[in-house]
Amino acid sequence: MIELTALLLVATFAVAVSLFFTFTNGFHDASSIVATQIACGAASPRAAVINAAIFGMAGAIIGGSAVAYTIQGIVDLEVGEELIIVIAAAVLGASAWNIFTWWIGLPSSSTHALIGGLIGAAIASSGIERINWGVAELVEPPHELVGLMKVFLFLFVSILIGLAGGFAVQRGSRILLRNADRKMNRPIKRSQWIVTSLLAFSHGSNDTQKQIGLIALILFAGGYIETLGIPLWVRIACGAMMLAGTVGGGWKIMKTLGRKIFPLEPIHGLNSQISSASSILISTVAGAPISTTQVVASSVMGVGAAENAKMVQWSVGKDMLIAWLMTIPVAALLSAGTYFLLNWLYQFS
Repeated sequence: MIELTALLLVATFAVAVSLFFTFTNGFHDASSIVATQIACGAASPRAAVINAAIFGMAGAIIGGSAVAYTIQGIVDLEVGEELIIVIAAAVLGASAWNIFTWWIGLPSSSTHALIGGLIGAAIASSGIERINWGVAELVEPPHELVGLMKVFLFLFVSILIGLAGGFAVQRGSRILLRNADRKMNRPIKRSQWIVTSLLAFSHGSNDTQKQIGLIALILFAGGYIETLGIPLWVRIACGAMMLAGTVGGGWKIMKTLGRKIFPLEPIHGLNSQISSASSILISTVAGAPISTTQVVASSVMGVGAAENAKMVQWSVGKDMLIAWLMTIPVAALLSAGTYFLLNWLYQFS
């Protein structure tokens, strides 16, 4: 009975911290959904957040499970309390990094933080061989792209799509609208509502799935569900926490993305959103977890470079790049230390 109670407590704790991480994820990634729309005057903050919340929740509920299953396959541990402790430690370490970077207003990657957390906690638990790197599956027949190889590839490719897509769409729009006057801003702003809704949906169907997948894995490891299928309440809970994070603390990140990289006009905001939504949707269909913040930031830089490269604050991009490079190793170290503490507490109980 004591072991059962301890298992129930650690599973409940792991689910709770996973939901908390979803909340911190809202500081970073969900806030980036509305940053460009607000910055160029296409919507008020309240209206933009409400709209993003509705479509983000829809994405979390009906956006599929491919990304969730990719996250579940990163670590290879036996089902049981050890796996639950590893997930709890990974999420806590990632949350700590999210809070720190939010505090200084730096849009780092929540996805990088979570990946780093899983790596650090799993290595601390059972060694490096328990990480599904995906190298063997890629180089040997049938040459499948799985595990961390899949994650890292799409994290890189999604940035390139955002940057190149933003540049291409901006250059194309300049040709199409070369004779347009300021009156075109009105339909452009209205169009942003459609594109931002699609961006919010794609965000909900990608970012929220990371936590959805981990919570389902916790429930399965604890014996509370019979398969890795995802209960509806998990989708709703994660969608709600992402919304709460956006409303509660994402404004610092919004200012960085919407104002500090490049002075956005309505057409810039629209083109950035088109590029970002395309990149996220492609990655979601492929089942690859990516960072919405990275994609949006790179698309803004691409749009700015196409419009006037001299006006792009490349120093902001350099700071974000440093944060992105730091995120995985720092989150891994934080999560490894957290694992040792949680494991000691569990054994002590």
